[in-house]
Amino acid sequence: MRGGLVTFFAMAYIVILNPLIIGGFSADRAATDVLGGWLPNGQVAAATALAAGLLTLAFGAIARLPFALAAGLGMNSFLAVNVVGQVTWPEAMGLVLINGVIIVILAATGLRAMIFAAVPQELKVAITVGIGLFIAFIGLVDSGFVRSSGANSPPVQLGQAGSIATLPTVTFLIGLVVMGVLVARKVKGALLIGIVGTTVLAVILEAIFHVGSSVTNKTGGWNLTVPQLPSSVVSLPDFGLVGHVSFGAFERIGPLSAIMLVFTLLFLNFFDAMGTMTGLAKGAGLSDAKGDFPRLRSALIVEGVGAIVGGGASTSSNTVFVDSAAGIGEGARTGLASIVTGLLFLAAMFLTPLTSVVPLEVAAAALVVVGTLMVAQIRELKWDDFSKSLPVFLTIIVMPMTYSIANGIGVGFVSWVLIRTFTGRAKEISPLLWIVAAGFVLFFARGPLEALIGG
Repeated sequence: MRGGLVTFFAMAYIVILNPLIIGGFSADRAATDVLGGWLPNGQVAAATALAAGLLTLAFGAIARLPFALAAGLGMNSFLAVNVVGQVTWPEAMGLVLINGVIIVILAATGLRAMIFAAVPQELKVAITVGIGLFIAFIGLVDSGFVRSSGANSPPVQLGQAGSIATLPTVTFLIGLVVMGVLVARKVKGALLIGIVGTTVLAVILEAIFHVGSSVTNKTGGWNLTVPQLPSSVVSLPDFGLVGHVSFGAFERIGPLSAIMLVFTLLFLNFFDAMGTMTGLAKGAGLSDAKGDFPRLRSALIVEGVGAIVGGGASTSSNTVFVDSAAGIGEGARTGLASIVTGLLFLAAMFLTPLTSVVPLEVAAAALVVVGTLMVAQIRELKWDDFSKSLPVFLTIIVMPMTYSIANGIGVGFVSWVLIRTFTGRAKEISPLLWIVAAGFVLFFARGPLEALIGG
């Protein structure tokens, strides 16, 4: 029970952070889709807590393991940055839901484990590291710490004209240091404490200096969210986004593009969850020498249902959180811990007005910290075989450089197959990996292909 409590406090920040990534307060202060649609923060927060609570309860009761589920950071960032520029939010969530159905089928038939085994370990680690860099870069951009320099060289610059000149960016730096220190000192709930503490500071700074929004104060305003106290702290949850799903993406952007987006979502879900669960099970002493752990198939099925529920609730795909390691460190070993965490998430539904207080600059600091934790997996890579090193490096670097997780995964898989083949290692490549690489070739050539077949 103590472990379940600690896990909740270690990952409760997602109820605040997820709305800041995929939600907003108005059309000009939100992650808008191709038609200008947006997801209200309060509704996203309520749905985020609801989905996390129900799925974590289910995981504890069915898989009976101390792992908690919530909206995945890599997935929600991908949706907000790469997907909704092409489709509407309901259509994006429809793609997430389809991705979840496929994952459940793969898990139930045992194919999920087979596909995971076909991808080289080096690329699995590279995907995690690349997503970490991507998330951290999003945080740096959202905070104003890194900005586009326009037509000048280099393409990006530090702050405004090479200097840190705004209170919101200074707030980000303070939050980053505070969270970094807390994480380094292994304080339980470090990110949540850091988000709350830095938000209090932001509220005080706004009350004193009246910085305002970047919409009205374009040179130094808060990005998206102005930190001001809400009129109330507790409210009934608004589940208006639940069921707000459409499958119109196939018509809007064409079947090929829609299929490739589902394919990308599938890989993001697939590798993140498998890697996280394997690591958590090892940390809890529940896995054997091969990395297998009890009730593996049940765990994979419930995690796949997380994508279905996340799409249906408009929160993005829900997956196992690595923050569950905090609870495991406190002694969590069974599903009871997950049941405790799930109940606390359901209680958090009634505190969603607090999400309107946290500025994006504070959330950005948490993104950088989470990205750092993910990039730490690079220690598992060896760089002595260049036929492996180049695809791994391309996977990692292309994600932040192109602002696209899909590009990084695709470049890594295609380059792995080509370079390993032309250096005489073709027999070492799984046929399934050839299929995956061929799919990404279609993904990169989708523009000309769609023009050829008429969209």
